[in-house]
Amino acid sequence: MPKAYLINTNMSHDPACEADMLQQEKCAAYGTPWKHKVSIIGKGSYVFLYGNKRGILAKGIASGIVETAPYHGVPEEEYYMKLEGFQQLDKPLSAVEIRQLIREVEEHRSIHFQQTLLALQEPFAAVLWEACSMRTNPEKRT
Repeated sequence: MPKAYLINTNMSHDPACEADMLQQEKCAAYGTPWKHKVSIIGKGSYVFLYGNKRGILAKGIASGIVETAPYHGVPEEEYYMKLEGFQQLDKPLSAVEIRQLIREVEEHRSIHFQQTLLALQEPFAAVLWEACSMRTNPEKRT
């Protein structure tokens, strides 16, 4: 199982960021120091896009290539990575559902979503990947 990361879509600070991530099939972070967090995501890692108060919106596999773009007119303020096999969920996997799935693997484990990027341990990543796969178009499931 590859490494896995939950990355916040930045919706509460700038709704355009989330729309851009979903349309461009990428994960991204903006501004210092947060933008540098994208650099720790390795090729082949599982990535979940998480929207505050909604849950996991999409999933994909990291390309491993960090790219930069201007953000609000500032050069290289966005670091992003394309996601291969990108799939949007038909219905987001909510924070409550994520916590429930994680506790099924390890009863006393908890997860805090108020971060730009959160690394997930292997057993949790596999469970979340499968749960997200069940919420995507059956013709596009991986």
